[in-house]
Amino acid sequence: MNGNTQQDSKPVRLVFELARADNPRLYDELVRFPKGGKRVNRLRVLAYDGLLVQYGIFAVDGARPVLASAGREVLASAGVTNDVFGPSLAE
Repeated sequence: MNGNTQQDSKPVRLVFELARADNPRLYDELVRFPKGGKRVNRLRVLAYDGLLVQYGIFAVDGARPVLASAGREVLASAGVTNDVFGPSLAE
């Protein structure tokens, strides 16, 4: 989505600590899930949805994302990016 993408993409590993005082909404959402894969997957979904909102593909209407009218031109390529968490092509 930007010019900073690398040709040889390597996995990004993040280890961070989040206190409730830092971001209460995010903390409360993540603490609902047990440690491990489910919590990590929820963080991935939240981050990806945030990117879609940031780039105008979704707009936030209350607590629910809706398709942004300005993002309709992007919808043709959205099918490709929406499969980012799908099964691997190398199966």
